[in-house]
Amino acid sequence: MQQQLPSLIDPPILFAHRGARAHAPENTMDAFELALRLGATGLESDVWCTADGVAVLDHDGRIGHRFARSRSIARVRRNDLPSHIPDWVDLFELARRHSVPVSLDIKGDDPDTIADAVLDAVEPAWRPHVWLCHPDIDVTLRLRKRHRDARLVDSTRLHRIAEGPERRAARLANAGVDAINMRIDDWNGGLTTLFHRFGVHTLGWDLQHEHQLRPGLRMGLDGIFSDHVDRMVDVARDEFGPGV
Repeated sequence: MQQQLPSLIDPPILFAHRGARAHAPENTMDAFELALRLGATGLESDVWCTADGVAVLDHDGRIGHRFARSRSIARVRRNDLPSHIPDWVDLFELARRHSVPVSLDIKGDDPDTIADAVLDAVEPAWRPHVWLCHPDIDVTLRLRKRHRDARLVDSTRLHRIAEGPERRAARLANAGVDAINMRIDDWNGGLTTLFHRFGVHTLGWDLQHEHQLRPGLRMGLDGIFSDHVDRMVDVARDEFGPGV
């Protein structure tokens, strides 16, 4: 069994992936509210901008049905979207009321505009509670120059880090990027310790079962993402106590 390693955030953040998507329709306000009732200490979603510049939450970024051609959210005005797709500001207000952070995967072809739309809706004191994630490190580094007060996350996979983990950790630290997010099977205790040595937070996604959740928490990850909020919370409370 993985020994307990320290994390930079104690206890780590328990992010509900797309809300409590194992229990309710994903990326809906019902799913986010249920996730909080189940004990999640963070919320996660995917953010796009509509044709009229409204930041909204959806995974695939397309609307339509089986008998019609789907359309990109970026080409649709907010008032023409289905009612179940929330605005970012609705999720932000929920998170602020419950004092929990939000992780957002920036989607679409114009990440700068999307990041602007997200952060323009957030007062400066709350921007450090918003974690903005992108899979292209060059985009992430550019966003850091534009936005100094949000948390930025390098979302990647271990096999995509051509320069190796230590050089990536140094690059992120030097640029002021807050965290790296990888799938749980990319992580081990040695890697979390390495990134922590550079002051970079470590996030892990796709922790769905106890055999992933328990080692992930013990290896010192600073935040984990799960569809199964109930399992995640139960394991975290078993590891860290009922106050999690």
